[in-house]
Amino acid sequence: MDRYNRISTTDTRLVRRIVRDYQFRGYDAKHTIATWNNVNNGEEKNIFPYQEEANSIFNTSLIYELGVLKGVVLPLLEEIKQEEPEYAEARRLINMLKYFETIPAEYVPTNSLLKEFLGGGNFKY
Repeated sequence: MDRYNRISTTDTRLVRRIVRDYQFRGYDAKHTIATWNNVNNGEEKNIFPYQEEANSIFNTSLIYELGVLKGVVLPLLEEIKQEEPEYAEARRLINMLKYFETIPAEYVPTNSLLKEFLGGGNFKY
């Protein structure tokens, strides 16, 4: 965010995952936060040890992506109740997202990789 405070790539990935899980898997933010540790453990075991062997690595982050994702993820995070174990993580993410202006998802081009999380892209699989 500035020279002294940064947004971790893990936080951006978690926000992406919450949005994608909601959009395409029907999971709420509480479920995604509760299972996030398993996702990280799987990456530590199955992805990170082998990433240097990849032919190519590219950074898919976009300068505006948290502003776009905020519009979808904020209401999902706010549904988590104070008595639930995922509440502290939800509040931390909400506080992080307060630093970003909300950007309407319709401004994202249909050929953007960000549409993988939002839906409405033109990539076919």
